[in-house]
Amino acid sequence: MIDDNEAAGAAEPHSLAEDVFALVCGTLLVATGLALLRTAGLATGGTSGIALLTYYYTGTDPGLALFVINLPFYVLAWLKMGWNFTLKTFAAVALLSVEVWAFPALIAFKVERPLFAAVLGGLFIGIGLLILIRHRSSLGGLGVLAVYLQERFGWRAGKVQLVMDCLILLAAAARLDAMPLALSIAGAVMLNLVLWLNHREGRYIGY
Repeated sequence: MIDDNEAAGAAEPHSLAEDVFALVCGTLLVATGLALLRTAGLATGGTSGIALLTYYYTGTDPGLALFVINLPFYVLAWLKMGWNFTLKTFAAVALLSVEVWAFPALIAFKVERPLFAAVLGGLFIGIGLLILIRHRSSLGGLGVLAVYLQERFGWRAGKVQLVMDCLILLAAAARLDAMPLALSIAGAVMLNLVLWLNHREGRYIGY
């Protein structure tokens, strides 16, 4: 029987091809989730949520907003998480920005049940983020902070993200009616449940 220490010692880094595939898959899932939420007129948390709020308030393309908002956080990523994490995060953000910008011309959703869109959108975004985190990447911004706090202090990324998401959704309250706000909260809960239950320090030994 192999104990945890032996397993950790036997872990091998992901290959470049594995990382590239993971970044593409992860960002596509997040872009799909954001497209669902955007179609339903809902909000979400994280840096992606800030980008959606920017779109609702100013009409700025969320892909462009996402890229610009993330710029200051690359300094934190470089200083605290290393160049490898920073480069992969930059690549993920760039990919997602292009995908979010291109999605309206590629695919259209018709939302019949906003609750389903909220839950499914949160699920897609959560799984996409989980893939990125497990490949030592993120979508920058608040995701960088959440991953750093988990690695530095052992605080679960899901819990940290949930607190920050609550603050973002409070900001959305001024823009959304009661029902869309409640559905946005449901989507954010689903997103963070995915991270909370599937990304705990010491459980996953790949990197």
